Amino acid sequence: MKQRYTREEFYELVWSKPLTHLAKDFSLSDVALHKICRKHDIPNPPLGWWAKHAAGHKVKRTPLPKLKSGISDTVVIAGGELRREPDEIASAREQARIRASEVEVAADAPAHPIVTKSIAKLRTAKPSPFGLVSVSQHGLIAIEIASASIDRIETCLNRIVAAARLQGFELSGKGERAAFTDGVVTIPFSLKEAVKRSKHVPTEQELADEEKRRKQRDRRWARNSLDSIVGFTFSNPWPEWDHSPTGQVAFEMDVYLRYSSQIRRSFKDAKIQRLENMAADIAVAIAVLGAAMREDDRKAEEARLREEEATRRRIEAKRRAYIEDRRSKVLGEVFARLERRDQLRLVISQLTAELGHDDSARTVEFVRWARDVLERAEQRMSVAGLEALFETEHVFGEDDDRGFYPSVGGW
Repeated sequence: MKQRYTREEFYELVWSKPLTHLAKDFSLSDVALHKICRKHDIPNPPLGWWAKHAAGHKVKRTPLPKLKSGISDTVVIAGGELRREPDEIASAREQARIRASEVEVAADAPAHPIVTKSIAKLRTAKPSPFGLVSVSQHGLIAIEIASASIDRIETCLNRIVAAARLQGFELSGKGERAAFTDGVVTIPFSLKEAVKRSKHVPTEQELADEEKRRKQRDRRWARNSLDSIVGFTFSNPWPEWDHSPTGQVAFEMDVYLRYSSQIRRSFKDAKIQRLENMAADIAVAIAVLGAAMREDDRKAEEARLREEEATRRRIEAKRRAYIEDRRSKVLGEVFARLERRDQLRLVISQLTAELGHDDSARTVEFVRWARDVLERAEQRMSVAGLEALFETEHVFGEDDDRGFYPSVGGW
């Protein structure tokens, strides 16, 4: 469907079928179409108008108001399609197309300094073996095209810059190469002309030169000359392939997306549609890609935070297990002390009850010594004794995780 209309043409279109049907023709929502009509002061049929019209009732059109100052007489509908995509991106696409409908970018859009500098570099560049001149310099646009395409691409770039400005994006030369930016996201891009490869057909001059070289070689060979062997080759002296620019240029936005990989990032010349006539569509794509990059960054940040939290949980679980293991080892020592103390009590009590004979001197001495050992065991099992143990082993306190060094990622 036609993409540019005068206000009167669009007015006739709006009154030719219900807006819900017309919106589908443009791959827009009816809400977006209503907004476009309001921006251009184009009235549309009120609620119930089409039902009365279908029933055969007499219905009147609301006349098209005269064009007011500040309102464009041209309605531009940028290319688009209805697709399944996140709400944030779908909304950005629709809003970008509404903005694109407000003003038609003039064919003679004002020259942008970065475009002018980039084109000036191209004009002085030497063609490559493929017949292309290129510029790749800090702050300039990355371009690789044929000399014959320079004027057209200069016009094209200035139109794209003007259209992108309507979407809130400016051309910036602050990075390694020129890019579009809205102050939050940056979209680098490049232009490159396609090259056609064809089998080389030798010219008459090339054939004549080769025939001359062949005869010279044959004469040297007849004389058994060493020169006939040195440099001898079966290959032809001309290239196997010819490369020629096609005039078809592609505009590529060099952005990697982790989550929204289906967002369009390239526009190419076609048989009918040329790049210089796609400025509005490219600007809409820049705005949509910018929204996708913001959404991509948001999702990446959410994923990063989730991973950080998962890592924190893994580390905490390992730390708790480490603490539990160290406490368990100390608990083993407590049990050993308790068992030793209770065993000493039992032995001393039993022997004390049996003692009383003169021939038990050694046992008496053992009991005396055992009572000293029990006293020390009692001290080790007292609160003060256990506190000293816990402090020495660095457990049951703020230093419970002493010596714990988690691995990267908490694994």
